[in-house]
Amino acid sequence: MALKGLNLFSNKFTSSRSSLTCTYKCGNNCFGECRNTTDNEYFGDMTRRSALKAGSLSVVAVGGAAALAACSPSEEEAASSGSSSADGSAAPTKDVKVDTVSVDGMKFEPVEPNNNDDVTVPEGYEYSVLVAWGDPIIEGAPEFDIENQTAKAQEEQFGFNNDFLGLFDHPEDENKMVYVCSHEYTTEPQMHPNYDAENPTEEQVNIGLAAHGQSIIEVSKVEGSGELKMEFGPLNRRITAMTPMTFSGPAAGTDLLKTNEDPSGMEVLGTLNNCAGGVTPWGTYLSGEENIDQYWTNSKALDGRNKEYADRIGVEEEGQSERGWELFHDRFDMEKEPNEINRFGYIVEIDPMDPESKPVKHTLLGRFKHEAGNTHIADDGRAVVYMGDDERFEYIYKFVTADKYKEGDKEHNMKLMTAGTLYVASLEGNSKEDEIDGSGELPEDGQFDGKGTWHPLVTVDIDGNAESHIEGFSPEEVCVYTRLAADTVGATKMDRPEDFEQNPVTGKAYVALTNNSYRGATGENAKKNEEEPMEWAPIKENKNGFVMEIDDAEKGTGEEFTWNLFIVCGDPEEAYTYFGGFDKEKVSPISCPDNVAFDKHGLLWISTDGNALGTHDGLYAASTEGDTRGELKCFMTVPADAETCGPYIDDEHVLVNVQHPGEGDESTVENPSSNWPEGGDAKPRPAAVVVWKTDGGKIGMA
Repeated sequence: MALKGLNLFSNKFTSSRSSLTCTYKCGNNCFGECRNTTDNEYFGDMTRRSALKAGSLSVVAVGGAAALAACSPSEEEAASSGSSSADGSAAPTKDVKVDTVSVDGMKFEPVEPNNNDDVTVPEGYEYSVLVAWGDPIIEGAPEFDIENQTAKAQEEQFGFNNDFLGLFDHPEDENKMVYVCSHEYTTEPQMHPNYDAENPTEEQVNIGLAAHGQSIIEVSKVEGSGELKMEFGPLNRRITAMTPMTFSGPAAGTDLLKTNEDPSGMEVLGTLNNCAGGVTPWGTYLSGEENIDQYWTNSKALDGRNKEYADRIGVEEEGQSERGWELFHDRFDMEKEPNEINRFGYIVEIDPMDPESKPVKHTLLGRFKHEAGNTHIADDGRAVVYMGDDERFEYIYKFVTADKYKEGDKEHNMKLMTAGTLYVASLEGNSKEDEIDGSGELPEDGQFDGKGTWHPLVTVDIDGNAESHIEGFSPEEVCVYTRLAADTVGATKMDRPEDFEQNPVTGKAYVALTNNSYRGATGENAKKNEEEPMEWAPIKENKNGFVMEIDDAEKGTGEEFTWNLFIVCGDPEEAYTYFGGFDKEKVSPISCPDNVAFDKHGLLWISTDGNALGTHDGLYAASTEGDTRGELKCFMTVPADAETCGPYIDDEHVLVNVQHPGEGDESTVENPSSNWPEGGDAKPRPAAVVVWKTDGGKIGMA
């Protein structure tokens, strides 16, 4: 049975993400034994595994300094760049040196690590809240009142815990833009006064359904600055967990997707746990359904691959689910609707310019815990979509369309995801086995790097003919049970692969690997360790994460690639960290990379989730090329217990979604750990923030 209310795990594996957030955001995916029990020893890794299992590393001397390779929580805290002071002010830490001449887009003074209960931006910048949970976005909707919520009102108000965001040019008014975002999850103890997790009311359940999904909002430009203001307009729309959607691809209309309510297997109500995503070149956006397992229960009633996959993604065998939606909606009880869960876990395509359009779940892009869905056009005209599967020891994927992109033909381009090939990656390091010992010490060649292969899983040709590349799996089974199919080709186990995007200037792709505290773990956590340190994950008990750079053959359409770890995250004062070869005395500390985005300069912007260094999460800019490769600066930080999501960067403004502020370990509506954004004794609310330069200048320019 799922944990209820404040009966939560207390072990946070040194991440700053609270137990409350872990429970409601992802169903505590980082705890317990790993769900990927495949052996997948690829490219001769058995020797390294055997050698490392013989003993565990604690402290290794690197260049005359001690590298903390497997700190206990107390040791990690002492070794971090700082910790919270008694009054909650900025933690003491080293100053970031800025005597290097930064490239265009990074000419700002970095924000120091801190514990401020506010959004903190560089000197010369300011911010405002664009929209917050409960704000009316449909004209005539009631103003938000936490004491008097209804599902009907929430269907016309901004949803909870906004994650991905995108910004489009307005189709008719050059003084407006269109903001879109996903609402990943709800945290009921933070939403409802005196919430009883064991006995939610039907109205509370329906409010939760309405608070998931998407918001699409027209915004106006403020003359003379980069500020944006929310407007009521005909494009404004809420998409919820009850909005009708359709399917495309090999699984559409098959028995795997048929339910009592939908015997056609073609129409599903709503989208859930929408995390990162991406804007397409043809003016739609893709949203990834991630931690879907937590909404269902009674997987013990399943059999065959349905049961195997439910176990692999972590569905409760029996008992009440965390939110109790099955108490009022049979579709969340797998004993009553065994196939309903098969209708979630996809990439969803949404057209923000057509309020009457029906979102499409593209089954050909696979079903797993989707983080991202970022699209670029390769040199040959085909579209490539990169995706991560955000759970420890899971995989990275890409999809290459069969047909080519046609400039200005939206109708044609919105069908691109219905034909093409889905791939999963395996990686090989190029260093000697004994050079990867879990300490983070660089191998002899000076880089953690190697090569990789994209393995095809399923293909649909332009004529609609589907072919499975996995023996024993039909095309629709590959699309519905994608992790199981990927297991068979020896896909490489990664450390929580999250957002994944291509640099529009260089063509290289970057994936955020957030953390994996159990890689190489011993003792009481040995059963949670599915793999020892590898060259693509060289830190034992990896708490701070990595950013990987991939040079994909043929700009994404090939089946071979090379890779390197661009950033090994953490406190730059620690020997195990690495910043693209840049002087570590001149970079900001960074921990737990999550979302990535690019600006027009080709700078990589990284938002974080769960900072393990004792300070608040933030947004960072990094140079990826030239003499400043690896330079990294913190541009902003977010309030207490919040996560930085989004982000979006252009010349005029930076936008982020501030997710789950005030979600401390024991937070409730009555006792939050933050009062942002309104301050005083106000209740915290997830919100979108826009940052601009006070003098009206361009972001990151002197």
